[in-house]
Amino acid sequence: MLADDLALGLGAPICLTWELTYSCNLACTHCLSSSGRRDPAELSTSEAAAFVDELAAMQVFYVNIGGGEPTLRPDFVEIVEHAMAGGVGVKFSTNGTTITRQRARRYAEMEYLDIQVSLDGASPATNDPVRGAGSYLAATRAMARLAEAGFGPFKVSVVVTRHNAGELEELLALAGRFGAELRLARLRPSGRGAASWSELRPTPPQLVEVHRFLRCHPEVLTGDSFFHLGPLGDEPLAGLNLCGAGRVVCLVDPVGDVYACPFVMHPEFRAGSLRDEGGFARVWRTSALFSELRAPSDGGACNACGSFGSCRGGCMAAKFFTGLPLDGPDPECVLGRGEPLLALVAAGGSPRPAPGTGHAMPGRPVPVAFGTRRMPR
Repeated sequence: MLADDLALGLGAPICLTWELTYSCNLACTHCLSSSGRRDPAELSTSEAAAFVDELAAMQVFYVNIGGGEPTLRPDFVEIVEHAMAGGVGVKFSTNGTTITRQRARRYAEMEYLDIQVSLDGASPATNDPVRGAGSYLAATRAMARLAEAGFGPFKVSVVVTRHNAGELEELLALAGRFGAELRLARLRPSGRGAASWSELRPTPPQLVEVHRFLRCHPEVLTGDSFFHLGPLGDEPLAGLNLCGAGRVVCLVDPVGDVYACPFVMHPEFRAGSLRDEGGFARVWRTSALFSELRAPSDGGACNACGSFGSCRGGCMAAKFFTGLPLDGPDPECVLGRGEPLLALVAAGGSPRPAPGTGHAMPGRPVPVAFGTRRMPR
């Protein structure tokens, strides 16, 4: 099976996530990287270009650039153009606040570029409590400008929460109005999401509805976000049906540290640094952590479950940040097998020591209310 082959790892990641900066002008309550202020030690422009050259030499297909808000780096376009010149495609995620008409036209002229505009509700009433006052207006204005500039089918990226799970049809229609594709992502309890996960995570009945929606709309993109819902159907949902951490994907943070997965920026999952001898290629190919993740696994406590082939035990990050054992069930196991362990954690009897919530930021994030500012044209 392809999934079995991928589980053993590849000579280079298919793609990777690169958090270009922690600088952000929003303070989303579920932010995976707890972004707000830039780290003064973030990679320089020359270091970023050298990393891109490594990716090109390794024949990495594309890189997901995020943050923070990556477009706040003054050299953002320079880095993107350097990647594309080297044959490395770029997809970047943005809150849309910096997309002027001029920038939208410039992006539309670039090859090998994809854009995801983040939005977490079909209206300001649902979106803004999570992403900040005025963020819905800023995101939809950015979508309009991209559509006006003729930027192909960009993505509208939505983290599914308890508050927007009933709006998926509306969100699909919203994306369609701008000629965009809808992409759904799972809420993970990492970064600031560790504190908001219990309040925002979809209920079990809502997860059933999410599964139904994805079955009815195969055109909706998910990546590997919802493979934990596999036991709800006879066939797996579209996307990678396993945890790709350290096998086919990884994350590089703004200071060049390499982590197994975009959702586990925690010291226990740091594999090395771009600034180490041998750079990224050596980390990917020789890291002890990645070798451990790629080793054959018996599936742990989930192996005896008849649905193990569908969900592969679920998300490593979701288990780690909720205090569950990594070889145990996903906290949102649709068969209910994670709930007793979550109850045990809540009662103070965590099956393993509870971790921290992610990297240490050099200062508190500062949210900005965009509804009170005039956006540049």
